[in-house]
Formats: sequence, C-alpha cells, structure tokens
Amino acid sequence: MTEPPGHHLVYGTLQDFITGEELPDTDDERFRQQLARLLVRRLGYSRGELLPRLGIDTIFNKQYVRSVIDLTVEVEGKRLMIIRYGPGSLVTRERPAIAAARVLDERYRIPLAVVTNGRDAELLDTATGKVLDTGMDAIPDRQRAAVLLEEMEFAPFTGDARKRERELRILNAFDLQVCCRSDSCEVPRM
Repeated sequence: MTEPPGHHLVYGTLQDFITGEELPDTDDERFRQQLARLLVRRLGYSRGELLPRLGIDTIFNKQYVRSVIDLTVEVEGKRLMIIRYGPGSLVTRERPAIAAARVLDERYRIPLAVVTNGRDAELLDTATGKVLDTGMDAIPDRQRAAVLLEEMEFAPFTGDARKRERELRILNAFDLQVCCRSDSCEVPRM
C-alpha cells in the first residue's frame, strides 16, 4: 500500500466494471465498483446505460472544484437518475446531489438522485428535494426505471441564470476538497 500526497490510501489499481479502464484502487472506489455491479447484475441495467464519472467544473471565490457524479443512469436516451457515493451520513449528501442533478444536463433537470454510502441509500426527487424512499432497495431496478421514465418530467431546470448559478455554488461549496494538511488542494490547469 502507498499513501499518495492526498486523501486516500491507494492499494494499486483496479479495472472499472463499466468501462474496463484502470483506476486507482481505494476503499471508496471499491464501493463505487460494487454499486456498478449491483446496478448491472441485480437491478438489470446494461453497462451501456451507466455513465461513470461525469463531471461538473466550477470556480467561485478562486476555488476550483470538479464535482464528480459517480454514475448517471440513462434509459432510452434520457438521463433518469444520478448516483453519488460518499462515506458517512447521507443527509449531508442530499443537497449537492440535487444540485448536480439540476445542472448536469443543460437540456433538462435529471428527475432522480440517489445518495449512498454503500450500505444505505436515499432516493431523492430533484424537483422538490424530498426523500422518496430509503434503503438500498430504494434504487429503482431497470423495470421500474422504464415506468419512471414515462412518469417523470424532463423539463429544463430553469431559465433563470441566477438559480443555475446558485446550484453551481452549492456544488462548489459542498464538494470542495481540503487536503489533510489543512491546505487547499492544488488547482489543476484548465
């Protein structure tokens, strides 16, 4: 095991279940891979319906943040749901997940968001911010996703640039990584 100059122990590398690409093998990445396997093997999604690691870049107050959406579920060409993983409390992950679902696709608000710590989950309505269901069984299977696809509204989030900016600021604030050395992480070149 090696310890990088950042946040996680890296055990080596692993192969991404969805894409086959090589990724750093961390405890968090192992949970993400378990989620991908759950969606395909148990919940019936095809690998092609899962878009891993989509990102939203923000800069506010000279703070660059890349918010990563662990998985985006796309059914019949529509992004139905995002899934964000993070260890610990789910409640603290709700608001940034809703913000991400509202702004990730410029065409429309993605209707559902899931926050999970790998052991528990919450299914969120991104229009209202309400928790629709809890537990790992709250993640809709592929059959339910087909029904939800017909029931959900895929309307643009808003025509108001200030509301969009507010959601981007929420992502920037919640997803800011502070290095374990009590310093800001190095900003990548854009």
